[in-house]
Amino acid sequence: MNSDAVLDDVEILSSVLSSGTPDFDVNAARALLHLGFSDEQKARMLELADRGNRGELTPTEQEQMDRFRRVGNFLALMQSKARLSLKHAAQQMADPSHE
Repeated sequence: MNSDAVLDDVEILSSVLSSGTPDFDVNAARALLHLGFSDEQKARMLELADRGNRGELTPTEQEQMDRFRRVGNFLALMQSKARLSLKHAAQQMADPSHE
């Protein structure tokens, strides 16, 4: 998949996340912030990035790297909204009239 398609995915997800409910529940937000790639997945991504920098990725490896990027972008968007949700919840607790 080309980088334009990845950007389109991110733009679509960003739009979906910005509509509807403005915040995640505090517990859901905290849970999202604990999600991440395993050590094995991080090692694989580094290996793929290194091979990519040397121009040695096979089409299958390039596809795998693209998938890691898409998942990483999605996770980053979800965690960003989770952080904003926690910030908003903290503001509401400090000043219940704050919206």
